[in-house]
Amino acid sequence: MTRPLILGTAGHIDHGKTALIKALTGVDTDRLPEEKKRGITIDIGFAHLELDAFNVGIVDVPGHEKFIRNMLAGAAGIDAALFVVAADDSVMPQTREHLAILELLNINHGVIGLTKCDLPDSSWTDLVEDEVRELVGGTFLQGAPIVRTSARTGEGIDSLRRALSEVFQRVEIDREDEPFRLAVDRSFVLEGLGTIVTGTVWSGSAHVGDEIEWMPLEKRIRIRGLQSHGHSVQSIQRGQRAAVHLANVHHTEIHRGHELAEADYLKASRRLTVRIRALEDSTLPIKHRSRLRLHLGTREVISTVALLESNIINPGDSQLAQLHCADPITAVYGQPFVVRAESPVTTLGGGTVLQTAPERISRRSRHLIIPQTTALESTDPAIRIEAFARLAGSDPWESSDLWRETGTPPESAKDLLRQLVKSGRFVNLTGNEGSPDRLVHVEWLQEIEKHILSTVKDLHEESPLELTVPFGRLRAQIPYLDAEVLDSILKRMLDAEVLAGDARSFGDYDFKPALDEIQMKARVRILSEYEARQFMPPDVAILCEITGLNVKDLKPVLQLCTSFGELVHIGAEIFLHRNSYRELLEIVRKMFEQSDSITVSDLREKLNSSRKFAIPICEHLDRIGFTKRRGHDRVPGPRFDASSTSTESKYT
Repeated sequence: MTRPLILGTAGHIDHGKTALIKALTGVDTDRLPEEKKRGITIDIGFAHLELDAFNVGIVDVPGHEKFIRNMLAGAAGIDAALFVVAADDSVMPQTREHLAILELLNINHGVIGLTKCDLPDSSWTDLVEDEVRELVGGTFLQGAPIVRTSARTGEGIDSLRRALSEVFQRVEIDREDEPFRLAVDRSFVLEGLGTIVTGTVWSGSAHVGDEIEWMPLEKRIRIRGLQSHGHSVQSIQRGQRAAVHLANVHHTEIHRGHELAEADYLKASRRLTVRIRALEDSTLPIKHRSRLRLHLGTREVISTVALLESNIINPGDSQLAQLHCADPITAVYGQPFVVRAESPVTTLGGGTVLQTAPERISRRSRHLIIPQTTALESTDPAIRIEAFARLAGSDPWESSDLWRETGTPPESAKDLLRQLVKSGRFVNLTGNEGSPDRLVHVEWLQEIEKHILSTVKDLHEESPLELTVPFGRLRAQIPYLDAEVLDSILKRMLDAEVLAGDARSFGDYDFKPALDEIQMKARVRILSEYEARQFMPPDVAILCEITGLNVKDLKPVLQLCTSFGELVHIGAEIFLHRNSYRELLEIVRKMFEQSDSITVSDLREKLNSSRKFAIPICEHLDRIGFTKRRGHDRVPGPRFDASSTSTESKYT
């Protein structure tokens, strides 16, 4: 079985790239009338070569400086380069620029083709070869075979085929098992068929009939048909050039820079976190907040660079940065890119993607973020996964996302996640049967719990008599956490006795309200009054009269007594002393020993109370499950069998 690979050309204009490809394959890759008229390549062209055990798709790129954007689109996704230098012209500006671009795109294999060797004498060609060797020193082409050729005479064409075959054998195939991804470089319509797009399959495979996602529009579409190298096929795979017939897509809507991918694999974003490097021989530095032309895959988009470590990247240096794009783009972890100046248009540098859809990093908080972002560059996938989770915070993600975000395949990711959970590095905030996992990094969780505790303490200072803080008030102070996550974290803190309270209100476990002398005296009088009146508790007016407090100052004291468990809130403004409340439960228990049901009137008489209090008391007992209403009667509720309903508190 032949291995599919992509070979891309590179080199200065008029150095014979297209003629050399025609000599190799018999295909003229110049397809546009203007290209044939002017004799120069303007856009990328394609050819096919069967070479020993390899099924090679060839992408021929333009060499003119005005068409570098097209060259970059064609160079994306190639496995090896055919680097072309004309023997009669030697090294020229785009020779150097194309080499720099290939380096930035992490191309690792190539062959150097000296073209037009029939024109100069051999001594001149020797000098050109020496100059080329000097140029490629220290690059991926150092030590690459140099083959002297002539497309006109056929010189060296067979030798070039052998050299390419030997280089192809050293190409390591990766991304075969990754989700399907194809970068669109051309779109057109065929009469009777509809929209056709072409591109290089970067990863994975796809089949006729598959539903895929059109990015960055995030639309689901279906594959009607497939072709590879002019032949109809049922499937396409990584390393192939392909034509894809799409259903329900107009050819003017999909264009170069768009992508086709397995559903839910890619994310559309206007922001990337990257490691960016300036070319050593660049005449312009990369400055903070400068506008750049970002070339990512087959896409070109204007972006603003936000440098994270300094205000400038000098030639040869690199640093972390965020690229803020004018339009949505798609990327995966580790994907290479190139940046060029907006004007004058020249290649400045490039780098690799570290985060595909990050939060904006402010310069004020960068010192906190940079260590984790740097950890994303680790060669250890476990470290990368930890860094990703640390940066993701509470944002939901799945193990399958780690392929896109950290370059870790799903099965490896699942094994690593199990180990990280077992070692306590990750915490599952849900963990409920039937609920999706919500994994967060333990260090992030510790920071959030510390912040929540600090927030609770601040709220205590604002309300020194309130033993607990209502959930809604606490939630308003931490709006960036969704309610489900906050609930889970608060439950953990309650279980660990870091916080006191229940599901509705929370307090610092060590918090003790501080009462002044007037409030302390009022508290004693209030409790005495409630204990004396038993089931005919005092109203607010009476309490204000005996304490000398107004309603506003009285309520916090009542709330404090309730939090301490000294009073039990029955409903509205009705409270019972805890001793009376215990007596109430015992009375009701004994009434049910004598009868299967009781009425409000029965209880009112037993308590020596009035309907004003008997009705709210019955409704309270219904709410806590001690009784259950059946028509006008009450019967034992689901919690009636408990020996008691505690009103005790850790504060008593």
